Amino acid sequence: MSNRRLDASALRDWAHTAVGDLITHTDEINRLNVFPVADADTGTNMLFTMRAAWEQADALAASDDVAEVAAALARGALRGARGNSGVILSQILRGFGDVTASAAADRGGVLADIGGALFGAALRHSVGLVVNSMGEAVPGTIVSVLQDAAGAAEAAAADDSGLAEVVTAAADAAAIALDKTTGQLDVLAQAGVVDAGGRGLLVLLDAMSATLTGHVARRAEYVPSPPHGHIAETAASATPQFEVMYLLSGCDAAGVETLRRTLDKLGESVAIATTAGAGQYSVHVHADDAGAAVEAALPLGTLSRIQITSLTGGPGARPSGGFARDRAVLAVVDGAGAHELFAGEGAHVLPLDSGAPVSAKDLLHALVNTGAAQIIVLPNGYVAAEELVAGCTAAIGWGIDVVPVPTASMVQGLAALAMHEADRQAVDDGYTMARAAAGARHGSVRVATEEALTWAGTCQPGDGLGISGDEVLVVGKDVVEAGAGLIDLLLGVGGELVTVLTGAGVDASVGEALAQHVHREHLGIELVTYHTDHRGDALLIGVE
Repeated sequence: MSNRRLDASALRDWAHTAVGDLITHTDEINRLNVFPVADADTGTNMLFTMRAAWEQADALAASDDVAEVAAALARGALRGARGNSGVILSQILRGFGDVTASAAADRGGVLADIGGALFGAALRHSVGLVVNSMGEAVPGTIVSVLQDAAGAAEAAAADDSGLAEVVTAAADAAAIALDKTTGQLDVLAQAGVVDAGGRGLLVLLDAMSATLTGHVARRAEYVPSPPHGHIAETAASATPQFEVMYLLSGCDAAGVETLRRTLDKLGESVAIATTAGAGQYSVHVHADDAGAAVEAALPLGTLSRIQITSLTGGPGARPSGGFARDRAVLAVVDGAGAHELFAGEGAHVLPLDSGAPVSAKDLLHALVNTGAAQIIVLPNGYVAAEELVAGCTAAIGWGIDVVPVPTASMVQGLAALAMHEADRQAVDDGYTMARAAAGARHGSVRVATEEALTWAGTCQPGDGLGISGDEVLVVGKDVVEAGAGLIDLLLGVGGELVTVLTGAGVDASVGEALAQHVHREHLGIELVTYHTDHRGDALLIGVE
């Protein structure tokens, strides 16, 4: 095992990995979800909550204080908590926030990292916070799994094991405890499942182990296996009609207990959680009278982010609401300048990671992180067709409407983005953007690295190659000459605007020279240049 420290950077990396792993396991966790309500959304809720936590921590990319990052994770999870499982997850993250904050205070400054003993203490503190938020500990739930994980972590730390061994011990103990949950709760035994929340916790612990060691634990897939004669939906008729959630601020401790008693009478699955020092509570309840659940808090403080979701849509129904915006555009780009350019035009950006291909998982992750219900995707030539289809299909499968626009280059992506109007219907917006992309003829210029025979003649190392489609159409003595020749060809069938994107290492004088060429040879045609710093091609050229 490697000995990576759980410092601020590693904690942010863990949050990133946890989101990705929850995406992978969302459907598995949802299929296990029969308690407290068989609404098949535990995996989805934990994913949305963890994503909100990660976004909050990611905003502290410059921080080296692990306590500060842990506190940000807790704040983000509390504000973005979805469902009963999301509230519980927020309290687990709060456990790390509280314990690291206390350790930082004891040391009189910034906390550099979390050691094994501190990790075990954080898990143990989380147990108390979770039980306090739920009002009681029910055997066979995520609480049972969390308790055993905390005990194993504490025991390993007491034996002077390193952090990686402590985390691995906690994850392995959680897996054992998860298997036991089926026999601890009748509703789980009848459905033949382990606890869904406990499975989600195991995903998070395994993600932590992978972050620290680089080793990914291989767990068998958990599938429902009801005993002969039992039907998993036997308790469905008793399901309350609504899940109610809201944030409550300006309420004192006595008011919280008053609210808890009232909600206990109105419904079930009551959870009231807070982040230390925030003065804000996340309230959750399942009830038939959603209005009464909201009204109960009105005299006690100020309510915000009220969400009311039907629980009677049947297994597999996706939770309604929870999206931060109606529509977004996601653009796949390469280069810091391209990131700035597309983001400046209002798009969410998925940057290439060291030039590696974009996988379906990467795309799904980015789609979820837009927080939008409808998303227009601009692949810009950086996503293979099969990965694009797989990622978009997965997002559609759990509630996001995705419209991929076939942009083969960032210049086509810019043309499409210029036509985006969020107020139009998604199909109209996507069609209009697709037409704009198709109308942008495009090519690229790269530098020859060896002597070769092309359709445009023989090239030598250092020559500029003007390429359209898969063919070399222009060979020039340098990038400027090849770029000018390619522009001439693309304008041969008309056009009003030339867009040139310059790549890494390309001097600004190249764009200036091309602008002078267009001004001299193509009167009335406008040329715009952006330095996108993309890799590979020296120039990307589009004509509209």
